[in-house]
Amino acid sequence: MVAQSLDLVHQHSMVSTRSAEKNLESKVAVANGGDRAAAGRKSGELKGSPMPRRSSARIRALQKAEEEELLARKKAEEVEEKKKCQDEVTVVKGKKRRRKSGGEESVVAEEEAVTSPKKKPAACRKENGNEEPENGVSLAACSNGKVEENGKEESGNVGGGLGEKSDVLKVKETIRLFNKHYLQLVQEEEKRCGKAEAERKAAKNGSKKASKSKKGVLPEDSKNTAKRPDLKAISKMMQNNEILYPVKRIGDIPGIEVGYQFYSRAEMVAVGFHSHWLNGIDFMGQSYAKEYDYELPIAVAIVLSGMYEDDLDNAEEVVYTGQGGHNLTGDKRQIRDQKLERGNLALKNCSDQGLPVRVVRGHESSSSYTGKVYTYDGLYKVVHHWAEKGLSGFTVYKFRLKRLEGQPILTTNQVYFTNGRVPQSLTEIRGLVCEDITGGEEDIPIPVTNLVDDPPIPPTGFKYCKSNKVAKNVKLPLTVTGCKCKGICNDPTTCACALRNGSDFPYVSRDGGRLVEAKDIVFECGPECGCGPGCVNRTSQKGLRYRLEVFKTAKKGWAVRSWDFIPSGAPVCEYTGILGRTEDMDSVLENNYIFEIDCLQTIKGLGGRERRSQDGEVPANLLDKYDQSSESMPEFCIDAGSTGNIARFINHCCEPNLFVQCVLSTHHDLRLARVMLFAADNIPPLQELTYDYGYALDSVLDSNGKIKQMPCYCGASDCRKRLF
Repeated sequence: MVAQSLDLVHQHSMVSTRSAEKNLESKVAVANGGDRAAAGRKSGELKGSPMPRRSSARIRALQKAEEEELLARKKAEEVEEKKKCQDEVTVVKGKKRRRKSGGEESVVAEEEAVTSPKKKPAACRKENGNEEPENGVSLAACSNGKVEENGKEESGNVGGGLGEKSDVLKVKETIRLFNKHYLQLVQEEEKRCGKAEAERKAAKNGSKKASKSKKGVLPEDSKNTAKRPDLKAISKMMQNNEILYPVKRIGDIPGIEVGYQFYSRAEMVAVGFHSHWLNGIDFMGQSYAKEYDYELPIAVAIVLSGMYEDDLDNAEEVVYTGQGGHNLTGDKRQIRDQKLERGNLALKNCSDQGLPVRVVRGHESSSSYTGKVYTYDGLYKVVHHWAEKGLSGFTVYKFRLKRLEGQPILTTNQVYFTNGRVPQSLTEIRGLVCEDITGGEEDIPIPVTNLVDDPPIPPTGFKYCKSNKVAKNVKLPLTVTGCKCKGICNDPTTCACALRNGSDFPYVSRDGGRLVEAKDIVFECGPECGCGPGCVNRTSQKGLRYRLEVFKTAKKGWAVRSWDFIPSGAPVCEYTGILGRTEDMDSVLENNYIFEIDCLQTIKGLGGRERRSQDGEVPANLLDKYDQSSESMPEFCIDAGSTGNIARFINHCCEPNLFVQCVLSTHHDLRLARVMLFAADNIPPLQELTYDYGYALDSVLDSNGKIKQMPCYCGASDCRKRLF
């Protein structure tokens, strides 16, 4: 896969800080792994702290949100501790194989060399051989994500229910779950704001409803409400025991390789990579004394975000300023002395005991809702520590960290990407064979590059079309009656289209429109609706919004990638071609561009298809009109063999970053739904776009009736090795 990008979608920014002010030391440390981590956050630690100074409304609101996070965390930890006492993790032999990369082994070997031989984690047990040291085995076993207790192996989060999957896939699915919670909470926030705006307008117009409240008073649900859906999302995951690795770990995190990029601090918390959404230093407190024989506290991860005026970053070596005494307004100034406690003491202990620390670097990104993107740069050793007077005249603690050898090269300090650079103009494109494959049909031109063939040639044998061409023997249904909304649809309780979607809009307006979650069918507003083109419920009808490129690969033929960052839930493109009857396709056996419209079969869960909705979510009157013959197999399909759009070049992947979504707008015939491709993940620039073709193995026959096979070259960690 192409390396992760530095670009993100712009949302509300919140500055990260490593403040250790004692009046803020009770801030939530989400996903710390049960009561053992919570023990380091007892209120007794706050005794003797000074009276809080007057602060801004923003800081007071932040403190209140942190207190709410702490209460939620305590409840989740109680549930998690009970769960851990009952769960017995066993290794299940599944169909999907596991793969251990050689890079991971090399990092672990380096880590063993750094780790002090005198002290080892007591929670670990030797996996191979008969010898079992008194205090367990070396750190390598822990850094691989496996912890054995009482002879039972634990790998990842038991409560998350991710099953036997590769570590990379576990991380991907956890981030997808976070994004789902995030978008749901964005949806709630948009509804809250919409309701508040409606009440303000009603009050301004002197409505009877508004006259019941005092003049000038905002609606109750618009006051004192946390507006950080990312923090709410990690709280929800914590309550549901969905944090991937809730127990803190020393060394690498399984599934997170050097170069992996997080699009917010909250994502790190969701995975269990760094358990603080605000602090720069994540460490194990005295609550881990039963698990480890080290001098505690010990640091496990730090975030370099440029928020301290005394920081010095030379990539391979870092001079890191300790936590505390930092101005919360974000001007990087020290306003009081630091103390050798908590995170600072944890880094000192790492230096004394030779323990590695995960280092993450944050970089400015105007398209990120946090204003930054965070890249994992590998394991570092704390080689020296000291105290000195900082630039502002206050005592600060300094820690010199040196990157361990034998790890993949750094990617953070590269301005662009390890697999290439996003071109800024056509003259910068290497291997350009066509400036615009759309021939001007799309608003955004799509260039074609070929660095594989000699001589390089563009795709041939098809005509580009941005919308479906209907076959002569296919008659589209009549246009249905639309909603009566004016301007834009904003009230799901009265909008007819929202009612068809389960009394809610399927999209949020953030980032130009994003689908909250995959559904069996999405009902959008159509030509007979009263709303305009700016309505959020017309998101998939707005055409291409990202700069795409068709490029030639060595084994998979043509492929597609984006020059822009694509946020999860964003529409990428429609699958277009000739809309016809499945039975009329003469060259089905030889045509690899036929897409069957199986919306009806998916809703009913037929043929092994996975249902996305519960019974009753799709209106019964739409399902009852189809006979059994319509359900047996898809009646209609889209043939992009001779004519189609950019979607015909998108390849299959066993772990795709896109998903298929059926959409209805001009009519409500499920058999003739539009086929859209949406982003399943946050997709960085230059990463190939892929979706799962959905073939069952041994399901394709050749002209002689024999099983036809095609190898899969997607390269995913859980690749099935065959497309069909």
